[in-house]
Amino acid sequence: MARIGFIGLGNMGGPMAANLVKAGHEVLGFDLAALVLKAAEESGVKPASHASQAVKDAEIVITMLPQGKHVLTAWADILQSAAQGTLVIDCSTIDVESSRKAHEMAKATSCLSLDAPVSGGTGGASAGTLTFMTGGSEEAFAKAKPILEAMGKKIVHCGEAGAGQAAKICNNMILGISMVGVCEAFVLAEKLGLSHQALFDVASTSSGQCWSINTYCPVPGPVPTSPANNDYKPGFAAALMLKDLRLSQEAALASGASTPLGAEAAQLYALFEKLGNGGRDFSAIIEMFREKA
Repeated sequence: MARIGFIGLGNMGGPMAANLVKAGHEVLGFDLAALVLKAAEESGVKPASHASQAVKDAEIVITMLPQGKHVLTAWADILQSAAQGTLVIDCSTIDVESSRKAHEMAKATSCLSLDAPVSGGTGGASAGTLTFMTGGSEEAFAKAKPILEAMGKKIVHCGEAGAGQAAKICNNMILGISMVGVCEAFVLAEKLGLSHQALFDVASTSSGQCWSINTYCPVPGPVPTSPANNDYKPGFAAALMLKDLRLSQEAALASGASTPLGAEAAQLYALFEKLGNGGRDFSAIIEMFREKA
């Protein structure tokens, strides 16, 4: 079993670290929030007083942080304490440029590195069923795969440095666009007198089927496990969807890609957040469409 340092033990990182403990790994964790660190300790994570303590003597280091600037700051600290050959994995969702900079920092200190953002939300983090989209060398991926398998059910090597982040923002742009389309369709169906169940029964088994309707239906009833049946508690918060859509648009601008639907989805989620809904599940945007109608 491996000795793992884990930096960032919030809503996603906490249950991910707990699953590593369940798999028999020794996990030393650090988070700036004392209550979060205490909760992780209760799940078997050994608390560290600072990041460098969590990293010292670790074979593998995992970070799960909010933004690229946080990852770069943390890696600058981590890599001062990490031994040569240590594998450093970033599971945050950040911009591709920052991710590639982090890889360069690791290379300069003779450490292996992998960007490995996740899909599956807090439920997947707790259940150990996340999907990992990874970028980095074959050597880094091979070393990371058994560790990631303790936290997820699907591990995909997408390519070299930054490829995992690229896959994540493309995937979540699809998700944001599709949820908007599904919500608009249900609002239209309501206006036309069509029941939620009737539209679901048709669309979920025909050409309209997608994850946003089949698994995460934004209206109560058809999919009992969707946040719509729990007052839109996340799940995947609207503020996080907006973050990912903005990352997709930054990448589109930098690369010269045309993403008009991605841009429109970003604007809609920006308005939804501005109206005070950032902490609600992203599927709750259906309520904004009802109000606009």
